[in-house]
Amino acid sequence: MAMSYKVRFWDIRERPKRRKPFEVRWTVNGRERSESFITKGLADSRRGKLMTAARDGQAFDEQTGLPASELRAIRQRTTWYDVAHAYIDERWDRTPGNTRRTLADALATITPALVRPGVAYSEPRVLRRALYSWAFNKKAWGGEPSDEWRHALDWVQRNSLPVSELLEPDTVRRALGALSRKIDGKPAAAKTAVRKRSAFSEVLGTAVDKGYFTENPLVRVKWQPPAVSEAVDPACVPNPTQVARLLAAVGGQRGRGPHLEAFFGCMYYAAMRPAEVIHLRLSQCHLPKAGWGMLNLTGGVVTAGKGWTDDGSVYEVHSLKRRALKATRPVPIPPSFVNTLREHIDRFGVTPDGRLFRNAAGNYVEAAAYGTTWARARAKALADHEQASLLAKRPYDLRQAGISFWLHSGVDPAECARRASQSIQVLFQYYAKFLDGLQEHSNRLIEESMQEWNRRSTDDASATD
Repeated sequence: MAMSYKVRFWDIRERPKRRKPFEVRWTVNGRERSESFITKGLADSRRGKLMTAARDGQAFDEQTGLPASELRAIRQRTTWYDVAHAYIDERWDRTPGNTRRTLADALATITPALVRPGVAYSEPRVLRRALYSWAFNKKAWGGEPSDEWRHALDWVQRNSLPVSELLEPDTVRRALGALSRKIDGKPAAAKTAVRKRSAFSEVLGTAVDKGYFTENPLVRVKWQPPAVSEAVDPACVPNPTQVARLLAAVGGQRGRGPHLEAFFGCMYYAAMRPAEVIHLRLSQCHLPKAGWGMLNLTGGVVTAGKGWTDDGSVYEVHSLKRRALKATRPVPIPPSFVNTLREHIDRFGVTPDGRLFRNAAGNYVEAAAYGTTWARARAKALADHEQASLLAKRPYDLRQAGISFWLHSGVDPAECARRASQSIQVLFQYYAKFLDGLQEHSNRLIEESMQEWNRRSTDDASATD
């Protein structure tokens, strides 16, 4: 926040036929500011107050145009709850439903910690639910909260700290402590804590933009985030033989099993995310009768919840992860899996909109449903000691197994990253242990080449002699 003493005032301007025709105008370090009023008397009064502040030697904020005394008063009146609520209001229309839900969860965790010292709401779970489902869910604002929630929200409004208190490092640490714990006091998952801190930082960043702070208060607080294990654990990754057994066990189940065999195959052979498989359409598939095929991926289906989407749908179709809206990702698939998909389409057909996979009602495949099918396949295909381990515990492990096999096969890491829709940096970060094996293989190739050149040099020297 930049403050300046270079303030100039213009005469009041009258603009007829406007609801507030009288405009007060001034500049702060060359940046024009204005406020409009219904009567000339109100405009004269406002101009006089601003000029008095300037004559008294007050600095003015370049962004808001307000004198320092008014900024201090605003900070004292504005609470953390006000700032967080306004953030949701401003960001809502440009935010996907799933992100809306994530932000609400983060702010509902932090807000109860940013209240007057020594006070706590008698029913923390009710307060958390009221904040999550109403205060930070703009879609709910069209109605009235229940009496139970209204009581909790009134308590927050009365007790929320002034936003200026967040200039104190101890206050910020209280919020960081809250987002590191579950509501029962147990430690939160590392990734959850890091995600909520990111949301906290975003709100504070908008507070900087609005002039409440000169810098984000988080930058002055040392906080050690919970350790996040990002590397793929080899113990979770099934080898090709185990994958084949698991897919066969899926196809051998009654009901939806045969339909989901190719579904899980997409995760392995094309390293697709579940959301991308759910979204896959026939128009995206090039499936020749012989040779390699191609899947041209364009997006994914995410479960957001009807309380968080504009149209009340449970699902949202997103662009590819970390890609532009219309970006595509072509992924080659081997001939054996091309045949699998061709057989799947011949047997089950596609939906009217061309999707390859659906539930019994023709709708999107539910995570709970394919999770149950996977658990049954795992119980059938794996030995007891394998079931007791983390091996292929989640369907997502198939994607990691596919990428790992590419690396094991000697595919260039940059090409692996492209096919998997990851940056090369992320690939090296997540698959370091598998890349170690690739590095050893590369070292052997280089050593063999050096030995071959040494042998040729010796032979050439002998021939010269």
